[in-house]
Amino acid sequence: MPVQPIAEQSSAAVIARFLKARGVRRVYALCGGHVMPIWMRLDAEGIRIVDVRDERAAVYMAHADAQLTGGFGVALVTAGPGVTNAMTGIANAHVARVPLLVLSGTPPRPQENRGALQDIVHTDLVRSVTRYARTVREPALVLQELGEAVARALGQGGEPGPVYLDFPVDTLRAEVPRALQLPEHFAPEAPPRIPPDAEAVGAAVDLLWSAKRPLFISGRGAQGAGGALARLLARLGAPYLDTGESRGLVPEDHPSVVAAMRGTVMQQADLVVTVGRRLDFQLAYGSPAVFGQAKFLRIADAPSELRDNRRGAVELFATPALALDAILAAAGDRRPATDAGWTAALRARHVERSDKLAVAMRSAPDGGDGRMHPNKALAALRDALPEDAIVVADGGDFLSFARVGLPAATYLDPGPLGCIGVGTPFGIAAALACPDRTVVVATGDGAFGFNAMEIDTAVRHRVPLLVMVANNGSWAIEVRDQQETHGKVVGTRLQFADHAAMARAFGMHAERVEKAEDLPGAIRRALANRPALLDVVVTPEAASSDARSGLAWVPDLQPLAAWDEAERQWRNG
Repeated sequence: MPVQPIAEQSSAAVIARFLKARGVRRVYALCGGHVMPIWMRLDAEGIRIVDVRDERAAVYMAHADAQLTGGFGVALVTAGPGVTNAMTGIANAHVARVPLLVLSGTPPRPQENRGALQDIVHTDLVRSVTRYARTVREPALVLQELGEAVARALGQGGEPGPVYLDFPVDTLRAEVPRALQLPEHFAPEAPPRIPPDAEAVGAAVDLLWSAKRPLFISGRGAQGAGGALARLLARLGAPYLDTGESRGLVPEDHPSVVAAMRGTVMQQADLVVTVGRRLDFQLAYGSPAVFGQAKFLRIADAPSELRDNRRGAVELFATPALALDAILAAAGDRRPATDAGWTAALRARHVERSDKLAVAMRSAPDGGDGRMHPNKALAALRDALPEDAIVVADGGDFLSFARVGLPAATYLDPGPLGCIGVGTPFGIAAALACPDRTVVVATGDGAFGFNAMEIDTAVRHRVPLLVMVANNGSWAIEVRDQQETHGKVVGTRLQFADHAAMARAFGMHAERVEKAEDLPGAIRRALANRPALLDVVVTPEAASSDARSGLAWVPDLQPLAAWDEAERQWRNG
């Protein structure tokens, strides 16, 4: 068959030029005939293709890339099973409200609905988990549709999130009229900036400056507002809780950080300020059963982060950084009513607990089986990582330990969908996006298994990544729930498999560590020989906070057993 180069004015070429003009440096992808025209033109434009082993991982990588770069991530997947494989990643980005552009292909237009290879209506599948989903059949509309899709992904006119476009293969090969390739289609699109309403700002100042025990909680929508948030916290002397969506936004040494006092401060606050944060299951849905009589001030540029579950006494629909700066400016020299002693006591207790935890982690007792406690593995990792490290935590039980025991300037985890298995793909994208920073994935063995093959991707692309697998041979949270709730363990035990041997088979530096005293040396060697994997055997007997809380049991009214009981009592008066 003669070589058929993809023409310079083809739809595929125009797509590649559009992405390059919009600042896209990497596309995460798995090849296939239906997307090969785009694939080859991306390469021609100098856009790096990070080829993966499963489409789900491609979307996860694009997700992490978007979070860390502040732009939109791009995944390219082929038709049929390529799209269905990508669905979990798309759904995860949908719930996490992360801007992604997912591209695919379909059979040529003359073969539509005739039983062609991988002929399926993708848009019907993805529509409920995307902000925009279209099949583009007309070459003349390619740039228009790309522009609209990216605008929707970035949240122009609604919430940010994933968008989806696919193209028949013959459309990709067909030419886009030069007259329609107008410069404005290629111009970079900045995320929208929404100024706050002056009247609402004044009401927010009155609410904040009259509160005695104001509490700030940040989320996804607060990204980019760290400086403004830190200034407002300092001005008010208010305590602050981060969440997995925005961890690292305010430095750990800021006097407002009281993460170790989460339960106490949530119950004692008289005003709760959410900044770009949903009141979802992680925050008890904002229920008075947990937050008492506290009022709420909601600040967000997305509706679901402004009005979900609890309405605010004041609601500021605006770009959070602009809203926070406007509040500071409007307050002027006004003296806040914040109880400084309350905040100071919370901070002191937080520091005390944090220091105590750091010591306890190093001396955590081994299990009855003689295997080390997972906190020992985390303590050794914590000692070895620089302050600006990017930490990706993944899993169920081990995620619970890592969330508390592994500080991070930048932190990624499975998010509100609880989409375990993101660890290695997120880590690969993080290390590519931030090559000057140390990136480590701390994952349980169950979660690692979802995308374990992506260690091959890390090796082929020479990604400077460290993966630590906490190998407890089980789905530990479910094992404990089955033991305590049902008295029998069914289908939740795994092997203590040799993940290091698998990693070495792919050419990765890898070691299996079974003794705590061997950890420091193994971590040093791994950091010096990335990509690297450490298979750390830990006891399944250690009970994480999530395992003890009833999370696996799934109570009726609240996600945690204690909150569920409080909710029942509150509802019954």
